[in-house]
Amino acid sequence: MHSIQNRLFLLLFSSMMTLLILVSFLYYQKTTQIIHSKISDLAEKNVSQTVGLFDLLLEGYDSVTKSLNSNYELSRLLLEADKETNINVSVMNERAITNIIGAAYYSRDDIVGIHVMTKGGKLYNYERRFAGLVDQDYRSADWYKKLVDSKGEMVWLGLSKGSVLNSILQEPVFIFGRQLYDLTNYKPVGIVLIETDPKPILAALSNASISPNSRVFIVNNNNDIIASTDEQKDNLSMEANADKQLPAPSFSRLPKPKGDEIVVDNNTDDLIVSANAAVADWTVFGLTPKSDISEELVQTRLYLLAVIIAVILLSIMLATLISRNISSPLKLLIREMKQVELGNFRGSVDVKSFEEINSLVSSFNRMVHRMDELIERITLSSISEKNAELQALQSQVNPHFLYNTLDMIYWMLDERENDRLGRVILSLSHMFRYSSDWEEASKTTLRQELEQMRHYMTIIENRLVGRVSTEVQVDNIWLDAIVPKMTIQPIIENAVKSGLEPLDRPGLLRVSTIADEEANELRIVVEDNGVGIDEEALKELQAMLQDSGPGRNYNAAQEGRGRRGIGLPNVHRRIVLMYGEPYGLRISSEAGKGTTVIIAIPLPARGG
Repeated sequence: MHSIQNRLFLLLFSSMMTLLILVSFLYYQKTTQIIHSKISDLAEKNVSQTVGLFDLLLEGYDSVTKSLNSNYELSRLLLEADKETNINVSVMNERAITNIIGAAYYSRDDIVGIHVMTKGGKLYNYERRFAGLVDQDYRSADWYKKLVDSKGEMVWLGLSKGSVLNSILQEPVFIFGRQLYDLTNYKPVGIVLIETDPKPILAALSNASISPNSRVFIVNNNNDIIASTDEQKDNLSMEANADKQLPAPSFSRLPKPKGDEIVVDNNTDDLIVSANAAVADWTVFGLTPKSDISEELVQTRLYLLAVIIAVILLSIMLATLISRNISSPLKLLIREMKQVELGNFRGSVDVKSFEEINSLVSSFNRMVHRMDELIERITLSSISEKNAELQALQSQVNPHFLYNTLDMIYWMLDERENDRLGRVILSLSHMFRYSSDWEEASKTTLRQELEQMRHYMTIIENRLVGRVSTEVQVDNIWLDAIVPKMTIQPIIENAVKSGLEPLDRPGLLRVSTIADEEANELRIVVEDNGVGIDEEALKELQAMLQDSGPGRNYNAAQEGRGRRGIGLPNVHRRIVLMYGEPYGLRISSEAGKGTTVIIAIPLPARGG
């Protein structure tokens, strides 16, 4: 699978497949979007029609209760019923009340029973069947409390598995009612409770279903279920059937409409459509599983699958033909190139193919003929140039002094107890010995560089008594860091000579270290409080450092400058040669306030 032919085949085939998959995906997505959009529109229309049916149905129920509430004779009879003590008059009143509610009963075919209760507790019924046993504790029931607590508005109590008053009636009923008022003084005279056949409600719910698995719920403001299609699927039984029904959703988390709007939510596993009923404080929720919607896409997927298979077969044939035509001449070129890889730079390739491949072969032959000579020439030239450059740089800071003679002078002064001059001579001897020993290595540690600096400062402090002091604040963990030899001493020498000696006050020289782990950089900071450098001279010195980097004309940069300023560019160039372009010297200064020189090297491992 690593051959040119196979790779070309895979490239062509994968390109065709990528395009095919992309087009198929976009087509399928667009088709799915259209189908979902149509189904969403259908669900929205169904729910809108269902809400309209509910509004018409509930308005009819509301008119029945309003007709009873506005009946002056019924209000008068209910008030007298609680006060009347004459049995004959009570019987006549009961017959009159029954006739009034009977007229309301026959005004609609779907009314199962009408129950009127006075404030005193008397109950009057008109039902389709013979009255059963009345629950004597109905005053403690929730439905009774809701009606008593109402202020004359319609109270929709929802579906019940049987009559709340007639124990014989065990068929599902839809219950609603309101408190009756005497319209002359607007005082409650009783309550009316109406039980109706739930089939119109459930039939309207079924109208909102768009698939066999759709579920429609009516909930009130407290998210209590008034009715649902689950009851209808269970033969209108209010008993939950765990084998057939799913648990009711959490309606508080479902999107609820505001006012007359219809909300369509397509962001969950179900297509959710919700709308408010205008007459009652109801919200209708229609939930359709997306798996049912996806069934509409089966034919589309089958057709798309057949097209994809046909295109795949065609792509395989085209990719095979094209890859063979292109790979044949390239295989010959690769076979000859392997000879060059083995070290045979004197061979040549003879390929007659496409114009582009022929041009490549000609260039390859010319390159191979010169490669061996150029590699050897460049290697020798690079090594010689770097060695010569390092030797030249080291020779600039290589003071060839006779430190043996200085040792002899030191012992002669020691015999005469001239300690101060002896320390100066000894320090100078150590400096000469350190700076002249380049044969062992051109690299050293920060510890040795600081020791060399202390010898130098011994000489300076004895020469400039009381005018220069030194502070060294270097973390011990960095003492074994590798630096080019004679790195700190030239910087100290420049600081003393150019910055501290001209001062008319005591000068301070401070050496410290800063570890920047984010930049992977150890900074050796040499700062003084000397006379500083003016802006023009500072720019010139920074330009010298920039010109002294590798790949730049270092010698040309030093022409006309003599020995002035040669120490810092020399140190900077050696650091860059050792560690690379990001490192070296960085100088900042302000006239009259002092100068700071930062030696930046790679951050070593702690302790070395």
